[in-house]
Amino acid sequence: MVLLRRMIGEALRRRRQDQHRTLREVSSAARVSLGYLSEVERGQKEASSELLAAICEALGVRLADLLREVSEDLELAELAVGAGVGGATVVVPARPTVVDRAA
Repeated sequence: MVLLRRMIGEALRRRRQDQHRTLREVSSAARVSLGYLSEVERGQKEASSELLAAICEALGVRLADLLREVSEDLELAELAVGAGVGGATVVVPARPTVVDRAA
C-alpha cells in the first residue's frame, strides 16, 4: 500500500537534504518541534495543511510544487502496484537533486 504521508515526508526530506540543512534548522524556521518534523519526514505523522505550508516556507519551496512532486511520485507508485509489484512497500526511484538557479 502506498502511504501519502510517507511520500510527503520523503519529498520534504529530499528538499531539506538537497539544501544541506539540518532538521534543527528547518524546524526552527518553520516553528515546529524537531521531533515532530522528524516524524513527518519519516511518514509517521500526518501533517496538517498549515504545518506543510510552514515547512515549505522554511524550505523556500511552494507548497503546490511539493504536492505536484508527490502527486507524480504517487502516480508512479500506483502504476507499479497495478503492474503487480504490489504486496510490499513500493519504492519510488529517487528524484535528481533540484538546483534552484534563481537563488
